[in-house]
Amino acid sequence: MTTGPVVWVRHRIHQWVTRDPVKFSTLRADMTAAHIGMTLDRYVLRSVIIAMLVGIIAALSGYLAVTFFLPPTISFNVYNPFGAWHPDSELSSGLTIDIIRITVGILSFLLGVFLAWFLQLKYPSLLKANRTTKINLLLHNAVSYMYAMQRGGAHMMDIFRSLSENASIYGEVAIEFRKIVRDADFFGYDMLTAMRNLIETTPSIKLKDFLQDLISVIESGGDTVDFLAGRVRIYQEDARFEQKQFLNTLQLVAEGYVTLFVAGPLFLIIILVVMGFVGNAPLTQLSVVIYLLIPIGSLVFILFIDLISIKTEEVERYIGKKWLHEFADVQRVKKEGEEHLFARLERYDRLRKVRRFIKNPFETFTLYPNKTFYVTVPLALVYVILVFVNTPTYLDLEVYIDVVDDHLLFALLIILIPFGIFYQVWRNRVMGIESGIPEFLNRLSGINQVGLTLAQSIAILVKANLGVLTYEIRRIRRDIDWGANVTDALIRFEERVRTPTIARTVTLITKASQMSGNIGEVLTIAAKDAQMAEVLKKERLAEMFIYTVIVYLVFFVFLFVVIVIDSRFLGVIAELQVENPGMATAPGALQLGNIQIIAFRRLFYHICLIQAFFSGLIAGQMGEASVRAGIKHAVVMLLITFVVFAVFL
Repeated sequence: MTTGPVVWVRHRIHQWVTRDPVKFSTLRADMTAAHIGMTLDRYVLRSVIIAMLVGIIAALSGYLAVTFFLPPTISFNVYNPFGAWHPDSELSSGLTIDIIRITVGILSFLLGVFLAWFLQLKYPSLLKANRTTKINLLLHNAVSYMYAMQRGGAHMMDIFRSLSENASIYGEVAIEFRKIVRDADFFGYDMLTAMRNLIETTPSIKLKDFLQDLISVIESGGDTVDFLAGRVRIYQEDARFEQKQFLNTLQLVAEGYVTLFVAGPLFLIIILVVMGFVGNAPLTQLSVVIYLLIPIGSLVFILFIDLISIKTEEVERYIGKKWLHEFADVQRVKKEGEEHLFARLERYDRLRKVRRFIKNPFETFTLYPNKTFYVTVPLALVYVILVFVNTPTYLDLEVYIDVVDDHLLFALLIILIPFGIFYQVWRNRVMGIESGIPEFLNRLSGINQVGLTLAQSIAILVKANLGVLTYEIRRIRRDIDWGANVTDALIRFEERVRTPTIARTVTLITKASQMSGNIGEVLTIAAKDAQMAEVLKKERLAEMFIYTVIVYLVFFVFLFVVIVIDSRFLGVIAELQVENPGMATAPGALQLGNIQIIAFRRLFYHICLIQAFFSGLIAGQMGEASVRAGIKHAVVMLLITFVVFAVFL
């Protein structure tokens, strides 16, 4: 009985969708291209449920907003020349107020349902556009990988299969090629038919054109190696144009942030402070702006930038363990009385990482900055507990908050400062390594073309001066000398650095070396690819640096205006009221109503701290494509805010 209504609703939704398939054809195509893992009926049902829930929340919000903001009496100053019926000049009856509340609630419900339904229908198209951008930006890397394998003699289907297994490195492009492997391995299609199926579903026009041209080359018996080599060069040039389009979008988003979440709250603060002179102090409205509007809006903004950006920080490689059978014929004899020795070995393995951390904690924090939280978060919690235990209980809540909030800021800085320092050290090291990759690959290509193997080429480059990368080359050579093959040594290098540029380079070299010993041209292509990535990264840093500066300047303006309002406006009026108590009640005099100056100052201090924290995060997200890179900006702005309020107020 309980499932009857649910089944009926699903049946009605199914009839609605199937009755007019053309109406939902665009939505179906967008869902397929966006890889939304549900049927069209289920998505429409979910959209209806979400729209109804949002409508109910909007209705309650509208009803409560009218209850909170509607004055007890409403005046209609409208001239009535026709003598028609109109409400009384002052409506104060409860019935009229209830009618207004219900009307606003119904309108809010309808508006909420419409907006939620509209956004649900547009959401797949947004995901589709996001996947299109990611596919286009990484397609030239995937084609370079295909060229390396094809030059080594691999079959095209094996290339698609190998590429699809590297989704953590080649992103959405590899996920798209998984469809070819799926159709061929599980559905029984031949390779060309599977490629045509991908052409029908992929959101990237660039990938469609590539697959169509590749099919033409394969069907005509052309040279796929030359075709892929040509496309690598073309796509490397196109990557610059794609990057400029992305930067233009990012610039528009940055200007929107400055307008909506920096200038907007500042105007609201000024308006609400002025409102305090003509009535009761708008502390509740100001608190909503500070503790809800700015944090939620900033988080949504950060998530939006992350949605349209390429994830460039973490790469995962899954390595399977190999069972060595070289000495399988050797007889093993288990002796009695050695159990304690094996127990000691197990205990040593468990404590090895701990001992390594205690021996050199800074190296661990430099390689893994997130592990600083294991130390700083407990310290911050202990500090906060000690503060609350040792702080006397004040009868006035505002005084108590004013005493405690500085120490909460100190606890936050205890967490952020070590992470910001070690993350920046790690980032500088990685950027130094990546900047030397193109020169390393060019030299490696030249030596390999002479006739030396890859291992011999690396041994020669140990003596080269490639900056920070030189140390890593020595470690690669040491791994080879100790018995590791070149592939394993390069993979260990990739694991130490953990960046997409290094991951793509290592994957390209290792796969090409497995196919052929003469990989000089492949290394040249990899060098150009790495050089292009460096150029694009520098262009982004250069173009977005100005927006990082703008975020700082706007924050300083924000802080300056708040300080001026606090010290030269509220402070002066409060002093005048203290010195002349009858001034506040004098006819025509400016007055603050029942405003509490200490409460306003607390709100001003908190809004500057919140603005400093989120402005720093967004500065890192826009300027360096990483929220974690924004921690240092947030720390700087938080310290500036604390010093300014401590010194000048």
